[in-house]
Amino acid sequence: MTADLVLAPRVRFVSMAAVISVAMIFGLTYSLSAALIALDLAERGFGETMIGLNAAMHALGTLLVAPILPRLVGKIGPRRIVMIALAVAALTLALFPASPLLWLWFPLRFVLGAASEVLFVLSETWTNSLAQEKTRARSMAAYMIAMSLGMALGPLILSIVGSQGALPYLIGTVLCIGALVLVAVPMVKAPHFEEPEISNPLHYVRLAPLAIATTILIAALESSGLSFLALYAMGQGWDESGAASLISTMMFGAIVCQVPVGYLGDVMDRRKLVVLLAIIATIGAAAWPFVLHDPLIAYPLLFLWGGAFVGIYTIMLTVVGSRFHGSDLVGVYAVMGLSWGGGLLIGPALAGFAMDRLEHGLPIFAAAACLAYALYAMRTRSQT
Repeated sequence: MTADLVLAPRVRFVSMAAVISVAMIFGLTYSLSAALIALDLAERGFGETMIGLNAAMHALGTLLVAPILPRLVGKIGPRRIVMIALAVAALTLALFPASPLLWLWFPLRFVLGAASEVLFVLSETWTNSLAQEKTRARSMAAYMIAMSLGMALGPLILSIVGSQGALPYLIGTVLCIGALVLVAVPMVKAPHFEEPEISNPLHYVRLAPLAIATTILIAALESSGLSFLALYAMGQGWDESGAASLISTMMFGAIVCQVPVGYLGDVMDRRKLVVLLAIIATIGAAAWPFVLHDPLIAYPLLFLWGGAFVGIYTIMLTVVGSRFHGSDLVGVYAVMGLSWGGGLLIGPALAGFAMDRLEHGLPIFAAAACLAYALYAMRTRSQT
């Protein structure tokens, strides 16, 4: 397969719209299911341990499907697998409230995790295959905006309809079916991938070490920010509502700033841009203790910081798409999906450890992580 999939402009546009809808559904299934299932189990009397074990089934589904995904794509094709994953996600969400026995929620969560991983990896791969090199970064910025909107849509659904009953699950089901209908449109085209000669995940880690490091960094910082930023801000004198608004500002910046980041990724050296964004993120995090007392400075800073650190991932997706093609592209993205889970695990643990010991543990952790990444990126500029 070549770097650019040769398609008529209208076909490319419709195909891109369909696959970007898949990215949004990935974000939705992740954010909606995580919060909804936890709240539902708590309301039924289950404790944190049982809720945590159920959440771990999602991660287990991700871990088990990622290594075999490149071969499945080669055998079945990306479009058909995405359609299957959307159908499975829709059915699984509908089965949660319909299941008479709560122990069935564990295999259902496993299946939902596997389907979500397919949507995550193949939406990235498919978008990059549709993108043209001259606008690749802007295409990946659109992808990140869609995924971030999906992440925001899950909590929004819960805030509107609540977590009780079958309605929130069925809304997720309907949205998955809507994306499935878009992908099934005959005009939508997908690339063809050969089965990989090498299926060992470590092979892809060696191919793209900086991409793997990027994924771990972004997952760790995003999960840490969502978990602890409000608590840190309240410790610095903010009330609960104001602290929550800081998180919203950070997420809004992560969405809006991808537009200029995508433009810069198409007009300047992408590796240099990754380093620059990491340095900006380092300085921004280090400034939190000095500016958080002033809302007029704190809000713009969090807005720009969210855009900078998510922009690192946007540009690295672009670099991966420029360098790798075919089964290698699927393999690298599959390992990046695994790495995302690793970042989700270590980020909150390290941030919590830092906050237990230092007043400004969260910004120190964030700044140190961004600085370490920037230094590593500068040392590995010849690698992805």
